[in-house]
Amino acid sequence: MDQSYVRIFDTTLRDGEQSPGASMTSAEKLEVARALARLGVDVIEAGFPAASPDDLEAVRRVAVEVGNPPAGADPEARVPIICGLARATKNDIDKAWEAVRHARHPRIHTFLATSDIHMQYKLRMSRDQVMETVGDMVAYARSLCPDVEFSPEDAGRSNPEFLYQVLAIAIQAGATTLNIPDTVGYTVPEEFGALIAGIIKNTPGVQNCIVSTHCHNDLGLATANTLAGIRAGARQAEVTINGIGERAGNTSLEEVVMSLKTRHPIYNLNTGVDTTQIARASKMVSNYTGIIVQPNKAIVGANAFAHEAGIHQDGMLKNQQTYEIMHPETVGVTQSRLVLGKHSGRHALKVRLNQLGYNLSDEDLMKAFRRFKDLADKKKMITDADLEALVSDEVYQPQEIFSLDGLQVACGTMGLPTATVRMRGPDGQLHIQAAVGTGPVDATYKAIDAVVQSPAVLLEFAVHAITEGIDALGEVTVRIQSCDGDSKLDAQHEVSVARTFGGHGADTDIIVASAKAYLSALNKYLVAKGAESEKVTEQ
Repeated sequence: MDQSYVRIFDTTLRDGEQSPGASMTSAEKLEVARALARLGVDVIEAGFPAASPDDLEAVRRVAVEVGNPPAGADPEARVPIICGLARATKNDIDKAWEAVRHARHPRIHTFLATSDIHMQYKLRMSRDQVMETVGDMVAYARSLCPDVEFSPEDAGRSNPEFLYQVLAIAIQAGATTLNIPDTVGYTVPEEFGALIAGIIKNTPGVQNCIVSTHCHNDLGLATANTLAGIRAGARQAEVTINGIGERAGNTSLEEVVMSLKTRHPIYNLNTGVDTTQIARASKMVSNYTGIIVQPNKAIVGANAFAHEAGIHQDGMLKNQQTYEIMHPETVGVTQSRLVLGKHSGRHALKVRLNQLGYNLSDEDLMKAFRRFKDLADKKKMITDADLEALVSDEVYQPQEIFSLDGLQVACGTMGLPTATVRMRGPDGQLHIQAAVGTGPVDATYKAIDAVVQSPAVLLEFAVHAITEGIDALGEVTVRIQSCDGDSKLDAQHEVSVARTFGGHGADTDIIVASAKAYLSALNKYLVAKGAESEKVTEQ
């Protein structure tokens, strides 16, 4: 076991997707998994297969298509471990194995709480019952899969001596990785580092396992705690792109990886991550989940490499290292330009998209090419950022129940803002509806609501230009919450949570982009609602 190497375990598709409104379609999950593989993460936790048949199928697709070398590639090419989460029950473990067994390197990750408060109020189990269950279920998972990870949920608030006993039982039963979660983001770095050090010192057989960290950000200490755990001997870090996750989020992949890279003389540790892919993965996850990256977010925020203060600008002009500890190119933040325009052909577009990591089917390439031609007629210069927005907007949108066929708005100071939408419904019939609002976006959304008949509360609305210039492609992300009493059951915590959905749209006309984003979110809601109705009917 190489003690100078830290495994990066990405749980964007599992813990990250548990962020309110962060649910992704199967196609989007697959694209994020491919981006994670390009990024070079060691483990992709692809989901929670027991949560629903859709989740199981999504994990299975990731295992098949990302967990094996692509057709024609070197059969010995490096591929990530594909992991599925399971509660400590045979049913969950069976479903996790059913989903991940298709990968070259499958892993089952099972967990059971060990803190007194969780055992008493959530599990209603004694310590002896917990230890027995851990031994039985880890052994059962190991009988199916050679790679088993065990997590004592809420380890940060667990009694250390009891934790050592539980972990020793998991090792004896066949666990190969021991993940130590600070489930509620309660610990501070000195405390969490000491917890990891204590586990390594006092758990029999731990030398044969990888110790992992999984920290939440409730006190803003997730990255600090993770780095403290790594310094104490942990050699796997569980992280998410952009730090998304339940409540305040998880440890941010980009922060941990760039801390280890930038401060290498301090840590003397390495990862297998290609850092030049970080910015693109961040953008993709933000678009698909509808969760905006705050401008001052470390590494990937819009202002991470921006300098406005005069003294900073003066220093930067003299020597970049005066105010930047990393080059933006290191994380993939570039201003590269494409020599592609309205005279470019489909082959040139395909080649550039392949270079950007998009391997589209012929049908999807034609969709993207049509949008590219439309955009090229409106813009003189097209950037990589424009292309990525175009592909995600055209190809990786959710299943369309309703689609936008036309939009006209009238606004200004001389009259009421009015919008007329022409939409194609699930029956293929065209619907035309007009509405008045407080502004052009409000009017557009009211007209859409009148057609869809599934109105939603708009929780977040954000708009920005992808590139500079008056002809920039505008990008809109929204998050909505249905207002018809819909909710879903969180399979991990067994509580009812409100349903929220994210949407993304891009267009040179910002009102059109706004309509696309809202329809994207509504379509996600309608697809989810339809799938749940089918399950009820089957039952």
